[in-house]
Amino acid sequence: MTSISNPSATRKLFARNVRTARERLHLSQETLADLAGLHRTYVGSVERGERNISIDNIERLAKALNVSPASLLGETKE
Repeated sequence: MTSISNPSATRKLFARNVRTARERLHLSQETLADLAGLHRTYVGSVERGERNISIDNIERLAKALNVSPASLLGETKE
């Protein structure tokens, strides 16, 4: 497993946006993983900023969350 002790600001932002979108839909990490075709532990490590996630998996998560991939990488106005 690829993990990083000090994730980049973009990785932290992506992790926060995935978690926020998932919680907004009242989904568990396991349910999101099932919808995206990913393993539940992988989704958890993405949300903790431990994964250098591929474009393909960004798209899978975005589709499962019914958001654009760009929205997971952008700043939110909350």
